[in-house]
Amino acid sequence: MNIPDTKEPRIVIIGGGFGGMNLIKNLKKTGYQVVLLDKRNFHTFQPLLYQVSTSGLEPESIAYPLRKIIRKQKNMHFRLAEVNRIDTNLQKIRTDIGDLHYDHLVIATGTRTNFFGNKTIEENAVWMKSLPQALNIRSLMFENLEKANRTEDPVKRKELLRFVIAGAGPTGVELSGALAELKSNVLQADYPDMDISEIEIHLIEGADRVLPPFSKQSSEKAQKFLEDMGVTIHLETFVGNYENNLVTTKGDLSFNTATFIWSAGVTGASIEGFEVTSLVPKLNRYKVDVYNRVAGFQNIYAIGDIALMESEEYPKGHPQLAQPAIQQGKNLSKNFKKMLRGEELNPFKYFDKGSMATIGRNKAVVDMGKIHFGGFFAWFIWMFIHLWFLVGFRNRMVTFFNWTYSYINYDKAARLIVRPFKQNKIIAEED
Repeated sequence: MNIPDTKEPRIVIIGGGFGGMNLIKNLKKTGYQVVLLDKRNFHTFQPLLYQVSTSGLEPESIAYPLRKIIRKQKNMHFRLAEVNRIDTNLQKIRTDIGDLHYDHLVIATGTRTNFFGNKTIEENAVWMKSLPQALNIRSLMFENLEKANRTEDPVKRKELLRFVIAGAGPTGVELSGALAELKSNVLQADYPDMDISEIEIHLIEGADRVLPPFSKQSSEKAQKFLEDMGVTIHLETFVGNYENNLVTTKGDLSFNTATFIWSAGVTGASIEGFEVTSLVPKLNRYKVDVYNRVAGFQNIYAIGDIALMESEEYPKGHPQLAQPAIQQGKNLSKNFKKMLRGEELNPFKYFDKGSMATIGRNKAVVDMGKIHFGGFFAWFIWMFIHLWFLVGFRNRMVTFFNWTYSYINYDKAARLIVRPFKQNKIIAEED
């Protein structure tokens, strides 16, 4: 890997997501050598991936170069690498570009899409966990619109114009709302010779309401917003399969569709090399103590979505959102500094800043403790918070300009097919 030898303790961080990025930003000018490994050379602001997939934002608006975070820091290094295995006995990381010894290891690998063992859905549906996958959805969507515009077969056109989304969590709800806005504000002008009323958007959810983690009040508001925008919602409905452009459910409901988007769950992106006692198998999350140390180890840590820290308040671990990852990264950086000084470590305490989801123009829901509200004010707060947490001044300015342009002109500027749609297997190999 060509990492310089050093007498300083070496911290290796795997993953440049919210947790890893906030950890490394706060380890500048310390007595450690810090090495960041990631299979991409950029950080992705995942909460806005759906806007890339629905042409609301260009991909570079939500991506930030990882090397830019560590530049001018002689004690910090980045390597583009995919980690295959961790040898905990030798304290070595096995990657596709070589091995690396660590004194302290931090796993911040986040999550991957969970298909609950259904290989057919995994192979045929599209999903959205990375920038290439979001662009893939955008390509598929606009390619299908072009095909629908030129076909003379009404049955085939219906199939091409029917969008089905599995999972009504924040991703599914926000994606459905964005598609509904695209239909009502943009596509009529772009396709004047096509009957836009033929476009259908279906949202499928196994629970009895949309946004199950949110308050009942926010769920009801979100559902009303979506239905008013023309989204058809199917609650207490479980997807059984998707093959040959046919979505089947575990009931009588089925859909012929050329666009089936899976957003029904995630699982931890764990790495091989750990004993079963360190990992919760069904969730693929590492068990950690209040200092984010992985069970059974004193020098291996896990932060963010991959970490499962049980407590009385959170018996199933913290929610797999950006805030726990950000806060754990910052707390662990303080503890690394305390280790050098021989001071007592700070246990992690999560401060819940609330949950929010946007449904569309002037429509969002926010839960902040016992306070729940929706509408324009919630939408404004959602917009401000997301701009604030975007990494980099340029990204904030470009995103703000795009949102302002879209708000004034009822338009989405990034509706481009920059590359043809590719099957999931190919995208996964590239990604």
